[in-house]
Amino acid sequence: MIDFRYHLVSIVAVFLALAIGIVLGSTELQGHTLDVLQSTSDSLRSQLNATSNERDTYQAQAGAAQQFLQTAEPALLSGRLSGQRVVLITEPGAESGVVSGVRRAAGAAGATVTGQVSLQPKFNDISGATQSSLGTINTSIAGDNGITLTQGSSPQTAYQQQAAQLIAAAILKKSGNGGKRAVSAASAQTLLSAYSQGGYLSVSGSPADRAALAIVVTPASPPPGGQNDPANQVLLAAVPEFAAASAATVAVGSTAGSAQEGSSIAVLRAGSTAAHASTVDNADSTLGQISAVQALAAQLAGGKPNSYGVSGASAVSPEPMPSPIPTATASPRPDQTGKANR
Repeated sequence: MIDFRYHLVSIVAVFLALAIGIVLGSTELQGHTLDVLQSTSDSLRSQLNATSNERDTYQAQAGAAQQFLQTAEPALLSGRLSGQRVVLITEPGAESGVVSGVRRAAGAAGATVTGQVSLQPKFNDISGATQSSLGTINTSIAGDNGITLTQGSSPQTAYQQQAAQLIAAAILKKSGNGGKRAVSAASAQTLLSAYSQGGYLSVSGSPADRAALAIVVTPASPPPGGQNDPANQVLLAAVPEFAAASAATVAVGSTAGSAQEGSSIAVLRAGSTAAHASTVDNADSTLGQISAVQALAAQLAGGKPNSYGVSGASAVSPEPMPSPIPTATASPRPDQTGKANR
C-alpha cells in the first residue's frame, strides 16, 4: 500500500518536472524565435536598402533627363510652329503647371499664344436649369451671326456641344479657309462675353484674335463619375468642335491623372474623338510639353492625330529622340593601304 506522503511527494515531483520542462523549453524556444525574427528583420532591411538605392538611381536618372530636355527644348522645338497662333482651352481642374508648360513650349516653337479660354464647372452642368440657360445663349448668338447649330451627338450634352461650336467659331480659324466658320472680331468679343457673364467660362489674353491651333488642357484628376461623368461626356462632345474649327488640336493631361481609370485622356482615346485630336498624357513634364507641340506640327504637316505619352499611348513622342552619333571608322594607316594596293 502506497504511503500518502510518498504519493504526495510523487505528485509534487511530477509537477516540478513539468514546470522545469516548460521553463527550459520556453527559454530555448524564445532564443530560436528571436534568432528567426532577427534574421528576417536583417533580410527585410537589406531589401529595403536595395530598393531605396534603386529608387534613388531612377530619380537621379529622371532628374538628369528632365534637366537635359529643359536645356534642349528650344533646339528641339525651334521653328516648329513659326508664325502660327495657338489658343489654350482649359477644363475645370486643369493643372496650372501643365498650362504654363505648354504655353512656354508653344512660344519656344515660334508660335504666338493668343489667349486662354477657361471653361468653368457650370459648363459641365447638365441639369435642366443650366441647359435651358445655355440653350438660350446658344440660340441668340447663332441667330445674330447666321450660324446653323449642330444637332449634337448626344441629347445629354447637345447644348454644350453647340456652345463649343460657337466658342470655336470665335477663337479658331483654319489656315486658308477664309474664315468659313468664324465670326467677326466684334461678334467674337460679344460671344465670349455672353458665356462669361453666364458663368460658363472666363477669358484671359485675346483669344478673339483667332488662332489656327488649339491646346485643350484636361483636368489633373479623373472626375468622380469616371467615364460616364458629365465632365467627361461634355469633353467628348466639345473637343471635336474645337478640332473641326482648327488646323490641329491636341488634348493634354498630367501623368498621374491620365494613368487612372476614367481619366479625361483615357476617355478621349477610347472615343471617336481620337480621330480628330491628338492626346498627350504626360504634359506635366518637359517631354510631354515638347510632344504636345510636335503633335500640332505633325498634324500641320499632314499627319494624322495620335496618342503620345506613357500611359497606354501609341508612342512616347511624335518624333524619336536623336540617336547617338555613330563612331567614325578609323582610316587605314599608309602601310595598310599599301599592302591593300599590292
